[in-house]
Amino acid sequence: MKINIKATNIDLTEAIREYTMEKVQAMEHYFDNIQNADVEIGLDSQNKAKPFFAEVNLAVPGKLIRVSKNSEDLYKAIDKVKDHMKVELDKLKGKMRDKDKGILRQQKGYKM
Repeated sequence: MKINIKATNIDLTEAIREYTMEKVQAMEHYFDNIQNADVEIGLDSQNKAKPFFAEVNLAVPGKLIRVSKNSEDLYKAIDKVKDHMKVELDKLKGKMRDKDKGILRQQKGYKM
């Protein structure tokens, strides 16, 4: 998986980069065929309560999955995105399995 990280209105320190890479790479545990990940992290001066944001766009075959979260802490925003992306990847896997089961049933002659 290719990972691109972009920082907006903050300095992308090595610690932030490593933490982000670790969390994004962990997403491969939930879904095998992730082609690339575009990550944007930063500071949103418009949002006073939760000024830090993290956004991840994952390209999987035939789909682009986007999750964005805000938080009062940058690391929490990254964690929230990872947790929500896990849910989205699980949903996608479930849909793919259901589709595969439907195709197998049709091939075996079952009525839908």
